[in-house]
Amino acid sequence: MNSIVGKFWHPSLFKFAVTGVLNTLVGLGTIYALKWFWQVADTSANIIGYVVGVTFSLVVNSRWTFQSRDSLLSIAPRYLIVILCAYLINLASVSACIGVLHINAYLAHAIGTIPYATITYIGARWWVFNRSSIATNAP
Repeated sequence: MNSIVGKFWHPSLFKFAVTGVLNTLVGLGTIYALKWFWQVADTSANIIGYVVGVTFSLVVNSRWTFQSRDSLLSIAPRYLIVILCAYLINLASVSACIGVLHINAYLAHAIGTIPYATITYIGARWWVFNRSSIATNAP
């Protein structure tokens, strides 16, 4: 059991969680600013906020969380694929919680963040920022 925990527990996990909180603030901040100051419609504000958030998380996860030496342009396609997969799994989870399990929609969305974050971390750590591109001086 310790070897399984050891495989998943890594200093990058804490940094990933911090980045996720900051990413949420940046994405929501963007959405709220667009709506408040420029009266941008909800859907447009959400799309722009999501793009800003994904870009922020790509940069911070690349340089700080996983200490990648690769160019952002070279890793962006893999990162976007991971984000898309995580989003689709999130959407399926939320839909199942609401439609099948009859869980309150607000709680269902909160539950949906768990598979989203898990898939994103696993995909980022083991595929996007693979070991050959991660700095070896991690604590």
